[in-house]
Amino acid sequence: MSQRVAALIALFGFAVLVVGALVTGGNLGLADASSGRISFQIATGSTEGIYFPVGQAMAGLISHPPGVGRCETATVCGPSNVILSARTSEGAADNLRAVNQGLVDSGLAQGDTAAEAVAGEGAFAKSGKLSHLRVIAALFNEEAQLVVASDSKINSVQDLRGKRVMLGTAGSGALERSRRILTAFHVPWWRVKAVSPDQGDPAQLLRDGKLDAYFVVSGVPLDSVTALIRDRKARLVPIDGEGRDRLVGTVPQLVPAVIPAGVYPGQGAVETVATRAWWVTRDSESDALIYGIARALFNPANRGQLAGSHPAARDISLAYAADNPPAPIHPGAVRFYREMGKLPR
Repeated sequence: MSQRVAALIALFGFAVLVVGALVTGGNLGLADASSGRISFQIATGSTEGIYFPVGQAMAGLISHPPGVGRCETATVCGPSNVILSARTSEGAADNLRAVNQGLVDSGLAQGDTAAEAVAGEGAFAKSGKLSHLRVIAALFNEEAQLVVASDSKINSVQDLRGKRVMLGTAGSGALERSRRILTAFHVPWWRVKAVSPDQGDPAQLLRDGKLDAYFVVSGVPLDSVTALIRDRKARLVPIDGEGRDRLVGTVPQLVPAVIPAGVYPGQGAVETVATRAWWVTRDSESDALIYGIARALFNPANRGQLAGSHPAARDISLAYAADNPPAPIHPGAVRFYREMGKLPR
């Protein structure tokens, strides 16, 4: 199932919940003091990525408007009258800033970017530490993918010298990560011909012969990369060896990983690094709300529909939901994980 199709299905499911809420007098998007209804947003990413369909699926499963039959089963949905919605965004760093400032209730972000935000490093060095971030849960692995033109002579990160490479948007976690990868492989980032994201979509630019390579960190498979490899326009280059050792030794939340053979058509196994996607909220959110949201997220009854939003979402598991968080865990989520034996009491 493509990300676009999964997003449409999840959006339809959420629309059904909204209609149900409106029919019964719901007030979507605004807290209603008379009814106790609560709006809770999830900032995701672009509709072309994985965050959006997964965020849509979580919103549809956890929302609990009046009159929805499936929510009558205890803990399948979130707290009564909570309405979750997913919105698009510019990505992880944008989500973290918005959550910290109280502009959005929650957001999805890569672990390495969240760790930088908490420490006030990298893309957050100028703005300083984002001290209000709190973790709800770890979600799924996100692998770093170095996508290169199939006819290029790029076979390693070192070969990017002098090539046209899209590294990421200014102020983004993606740009900082790309530069850290280059540095770990002793490639000064100014030695590549950086192509601005303002020039267009990297997959299309590569297809048109206007780009030699780009980095993307995402759950796999990513539709745009699948299409390029299927059409023999691109291939993946490994991020491995001593350079990878240096990278994971200096960047918190990055670990060695392998993209298995067959995930992309005709592509063998590829050594790389990975981080985890995390669901992050603000410290001001109520303990009871976050407790109920975390409990519904990991209810076994929701696993099938959640996994159906994207293959990467099959990796969402209570087993490591609280492992090695990049920011403090929200007290409401701490309560849930302690009850489940995932954190010490």
